[in-house]
Amino acid sequence: MKEFIFLIVLFIANIIQAITGFAGTVLAMPASMFLLGIDDAKVVLNVMALISGLLIAISSYKSINKKELLKICTIMIIGMCIGIQLCKVISSEWLLIVYGIIIIVVAGKNLLIHKEHHLPGILLLCVLIIAGIIHGMFVSGGALLVVYATQTFKDKDEFRATIAPVWVVLNSFLITSQIHSHQFNINNIRLILISIVPLMIATWIGKRLAQKVSQKLFLTITYILLMISGISLIV
Repeated sequence: MKEFIFLIVLFIANIIQAITGFAGTVLAMPASMFLLGIDDAKVVLNVMALISGLLIAISSYKSINKKELLKICTIMIIGMCIGIQLCKVISSEWLLIVYGIIIIVVAGKNLLIHKEHHLPGILLLCVLIIAGIIHGMFVSGGALLVVYATQTFKDKDEFRATIAPVWVVLNSFLITSQIHSHQFNINNIRLILISIVPLMIATWIGKRLAQKVSQKLFLTITYILLMISGISLIV
């Protein structure tokens, strides 16, 4: 039953992922941690995010801002290295609380403050590093990456197309780390294989919806779901 609920969570989260290019893992991670356990959730969702990002990147290749893609990946990988090490020395309970607070702050800001504030370049770089740290710990740095992306990409297609391959690069790096630390096992590999079909269907549906429905509406829905996810982590 837990695995069935997980597949439903994965399906819904990746429809939104296909629409916006981000938020799929962030939305799925809280429930997945409780359903599968932290380690298995991180492994399964990491692979799912890589596949989803690859599908979106291939279909939107011409809209990718390659210069920004290289910059984002380089800086976030530095942050990821820090995040992976933090997981080894800091209690996961405290990390979950901090993670939840960060999600609530980001979601609340975007829901309540509609006026666009341009952050200085140095702060935007700090946001990317912190996004990498969060991604290294929980495979879900999208909530902070979107803070950078919304100020960098003004075109919806460029935003979506450039963010998607970021997860391909970063999650490939994480998979190497997870293999090295023996986090893959028969159970999570089996669940990965089961999850591929609903993931592909969700990506197809999300792509169609992205062409027909207002991006503003779906971003609003995403931030509401992010808020709920953050609160569930703390409670």
